[in-house]
Amino acid sequence: MKKTICLFLIFFAIGEVSFAGVSLIGELTRETTLQPGEKFEGKITLENTGETPWEVKIYKTDYLFYSDGSNIYGEPGRATRSNASWLSINPTRLTIPPKEMASVYYTIEVPQQPDLIGTYWSMLMVEPTSDIGPKEIEDKTGKVKLGVSTVVRYGIQIVTNISDTGIRKIKFLDKKLISQDGEKNLQLDIENVGDRWLSPTIWAELYDKDGKNIGRFGNRQMRIYPGCSARHKIDLSDVPKGKYKALVVVDNGDQYVFGAQYDLEIQQ
Repeated sequence: MKKTICLFLIFFAIGEVSFAGVSLIGELTRETTLQPGEKFEGKITLENTGETPWEVKIYKTDYLFYSDGSNIYGEPGRATRSNASWLSINPTRLTIPPKEMASVYYTIEVPQQPDLIGTYWSMLMVEPTSDIGPKEIEDKTGKVKLGVSTVVRYGIQIVTNISDTGIRKIKFLDKKLISQDGEKNLQLDIENVGDRWLSPTIWAELYDKDGKNIGRFGNRQMRIYPGCSARHKIDLSDVPKGKYKALVVVDNGDQYVFGAQYDLEIQQ
């Protein structure tokens, strides 16, 4: 019996990334600010650093993510805030000769709709289509062969802000103290319930029972699109056993700062 397993790996990063012999030049998030009726033209540059030609395809998807770890790459244009229908790409498939570069051009045309507000986004996927045939492995009995084909692709997030419109607002969904593998973490689930995407830095300030500030913990930035949610962990491993008040701050780096206060008891 022969089985084939296809593994899909998707990368989202900043800076140059590569799969096989193909590298993306530039960032994987492309953000523009436009008004209804305006148009923007951009370019994605790919480089084949390998010794053989590589064929790639470029296609659109929607993109949603949630604090439970789930990611949804849906049919383009279906999500409430998708800009996939505004987005055109050319070409959608190309072959890059070894040691050469190639360009993919995209155009964003915002509809002439005065009711558009906030942030809209979608994803451009870049995926190799060259034959990477599965590897066959025979087990000890000689009866089973396992074929493994790994397809590595990366997603370029295309973000469109409609001027400076829309509200910025978050909601704290849940908080837990988790102890695991010798670490203690304050786990926070945060949802963007506004109209614009946010890139806040999150930390917690802890106060003991006498009101003394014992320090600031965590200082990591994260991105959250409207209607999406994310899970953030703040390391409290160095905090002694006891009862504390925690002031959690979500700072968007502008005039928009959000906060919540919790009572915590660290037991070990």
